[in-house]
Amino acid sequence: MRYQITVRYGSTNHRYHTYFVETEDARAALEGAALEMPPEIVGEVDLVEVRVAPDPDSRSYIGE
Repeated sequence: MRYQITVRYGSTNHRYHTYFVETEDARAALEGAALEMPPEIVGEVDLVEVRVAPDPDSRSYIGE
């Protein structure tokens, strides 16, 4: 399953970094998120969100 990871970092001005991991479940996604996190932001992270990544091909759009 594909998971979307959003990381908030920065002490005074929050910034966000979003990336994806492909794993079998949420536990593995958390582990993968930690391993794939850019090392330059690790010390500034205060929030990590893990969610199933949206599949744009399966979404319905207005007017279709």
